[in-house]
Amino acid sequence: MYSRKIEKDIDEYLAGDSHKIFFIWGPRRSGKTTVLKELARKLKVPIFNFDVISDQAKFKPDRRVLQSLVKDLKVILIDEVQSHEESTIALKILYDEFDVKVIATGSSELRQKTANFDSLAGRFVENYCLPLSLQEISSNNQVATYDQDEFASNLATNTQIFGSYPEVYTNNDQSEKEKVNLLQNVLDTYVLKDVINIYNLKDAKLAKDILTKIALQVGSEVSLREIANSLGANVSTVSNYIEIFVKNYILLPLPSFKTNLRRAVSENRKYYFYDLGIRNVLIRDFRPLEFRPDRGGVWENFIISEFEKKRRNDGLQLSFYFYREYSGQEVDLVVEDYHKTYRCYEIKASNRSSHKSVFPIIHQLTHIVPDNYFAKISSL
Repeated sequence: MYSRKIEKDIDEYLAGDSHKIFFIWGPRRSGKTTVLKELARKLKVPIFNFDVISDQAKFKPDRRVLQSLVKDLKVILIDEVQSHEESTIALKILYDEFDVKVIATGSSELRQKTANFDSLAGRFVENYCLPLSLQEISSNNQVATYDQDEFASNLATNTQIFGSYPEVYTNNDQSEKEKVNLLQNVLDTYVLKDVINIYNLKDAKLAKDILTKIALQVGSEVSLREIANSLGANVSTVSNYIEIFVKNYILLPLPSFKTNLRRAVSENRKYYFYDLGIRNVLIRDFRPLEFRPDRGGVWENFIISEFEKKRRNDGLQLSFYFYREYSGQEVDLVVEDYHKTYRCYEIKASNRSSHKSVFPIIHQLTHIVPDNYFAKISSL
């Protein structure tokens, strides 16, 4: 089993004095349940799966019911917490009245599903278990110094084609066909069917068509109106479906950076996929990168998704944007910290890059190319 960044965070939580609820968010099949099972084995405690009605019943918002839980358990493990929206009140009581630690995983944040989530304010910390990050993959592979360049190159290639869901990336015995079939299963069973069932979406075909449209526009601004018109759908419906995919860690939105300067323009957002394997199976394209017309967009998605994984995994207080002027010139990624200092990144799929910057605020400019991408992401 690959060790995950979240395991270190869990160890620090269990060793510390805080008993705030420890939420772990991430898409289905990203490894959350595997982490929880290993933790249950070490602690010799059960896992309560909120996909199971009988497990939900053990968390009624009743003090006597909850007291029976904490009598024998100092650590409570919950899987798929989003499946039991009413659990928010029970979690609040557990925090307020009992000295117990709760670790709960969810593929969709509870705050998106229940108005009662606000009652947990100040009572929880948020953590993430996403598809494998570059740092997680690297830390699980002992690579000699003289092999590091080749390792980084192969890692980038494999991740851009098949993504980094743990069961896809870590199974070296799988053929390409088996990987594609597995990704198709993840898309059909979890990305589409599971999300559609959770949110009671009415049109599974529309959900898939929207995702496919976005997959074909990776690296470009997305117009909801254009997608809606092309699919014969309502703009608000398209917007709702996209926001659900964002909330479930399938799509990663990148808003435009706004200044008071009239030359800055864009009301649209860009959308990237947390996992390129899911994106590629949507468009049924697993060709080598050198033969693909979307190579630039795929590379941009790869880099921005890795920046986002690092931001979430390391709890970095950063905001991400893109910037575009009326002239059409743009900056691929603008990183803003809470001191309002800016780093701009030009993301290029070839090792040749220009040095011109159009961002109108004082900033540091960096070019990310295949030869330096690993170091640049690691230094974020």
